[in-house]
Amino acid sequence: MTAEDRPFLQIVRGEPTPEEVAALIAVLTARAQAAATARAGGDGRRPSRWADRSRLVRGAAGTAMRPRGPGAWRASALPG
Repeated sequence: MTAEDRPFLQIVRGEPTPEEVAALIAVLTARAQAAATARAGGDGRRPSRWADRSRLVRGAAGTAMRPRGPGAWRASALPG
């Protein structure tokens, strides 16, 4: 059996409905297109640091935390 004869996607467990298979294919297609766009360089723009919500998440213990003490309010508004 050649690679062209084998199915691209094979359900090995369970009995999904046609709608579930369609949803899976839609997700895999979207991920593949996003990966291809990323490999091609996308639109060349970097996301804004102000729009990056990950900077709002505090780090784990022992990592850089948000500043505390006098002047902390000023430093809290600056990008991390």
